[in-house]
Amino acid sequence: MNMFQAINNAMDLALEQDSSALLFGEDVGFGGVFRCSMNLRDKYGKDRVFNTPLCEQGIAGFAIGVANTGTTAIAEIQFADYIFPSFDQIVNEAAKYRYRSGGLFDCGSLTFRVPCGAVGHGALYHSQSPEAYFAHTPGLRVVIPRGPIKAKGLLLACIKDPNPCIMFEPKTLYRAAVEEVPVESYADDLGKCDILREGRDITLIGWGTQIHVLLEVADLAKKELDIDCEVIDLVSVLPWDTQTICDSANKTGRVLIAHEAPFTQGFGSELAAYIQEKCFLRLEAPIKRVTGWDTPFPHVFEPFYLPDKHRCLAALKEIINF
Repeated sequence: MNMFQAINNAMDLALEQDSSALLFGEDVGFGGVFRCSMNLRDKYGKDRVFNTPLCEQGIAGFAIGVANTGTTAIAEIQFADYIFPSFDQIVNEAAKYRYRSGGLFDCGSLTFRVPCGAVGHGALYHSQSPEAYFAHTPGLRVVIPRGPIKAKGLLLACIKDPNPCIMFEPKTLYRAAVEEVPVESYADDLGKCDILREGRDITLIGWGTQIHVLLEVADLAKKELDIDCEVIDLVSVLPWDTQTICDSANKTGRVLIAHEAPFTQGFGSELAAYIQEKCFLRLEAPIKRVTGWDTPFPHVFEPFYLPDKHRCLAALKEIINF
């Protein structure tokens, strides 16, 4: 399966195994703009898989309400760029509902699916990566898959988790790769990162689409510089796996972090600050971040905006030569 098929399969299993589960969002009924919900309305009926008005605040508010009644709510925000009208509902209602009611009310059976990131032609309103906004909110879980197998496992884990979850889905990966995805139901551990390649000289940290760039960088570093890179997919932005990251930083003594979101206050800032605080005496060089620029996301200049392998490799060389 490719990633959109793996996500479709995960939602199919969730709807099949949980008769209370609902799937809804803009254009979800006919399959969604990325076809992730294709054929699910025909299989489960329009009462369980349905379109909503073009109102993200309403989608989030409705999702919180039905989740509070015990329903499993799977809500799609069509693009991450559209999530901001629902920000108040997600941050001030969903994330805090259980806490402020003293456990009396609970909307934990709530998952938001949110296509994110660059896609080649999205420009300002179809390309953003807003994970850092939500990582600042206790009460939420925020995850980002790198491919089909991970996407299915993370989505099923989010649906079953007792906390409101957001899964940001890098839309350029929907059809970019095919993997042997298990057909049965399985759930990944939320809050755990994955070490994709072990190394001794430098730690490369990314998530989503960027992890594929870092794997290329690791190959180039080995071939051109004989540098052995440890590549880590963060996977879970909130909560994040502090122990594994710090263990790797202590081992290699050098860290490069890459993400598509802008430099200032991107989630890489939190990683860098935490690693510096906990691993300072073991670091051989300053931590470097390679990210999108502090500008609105461009259209024709998208290739220059993204942290590609050339920018990442140049930063790696600076760290090694420090």
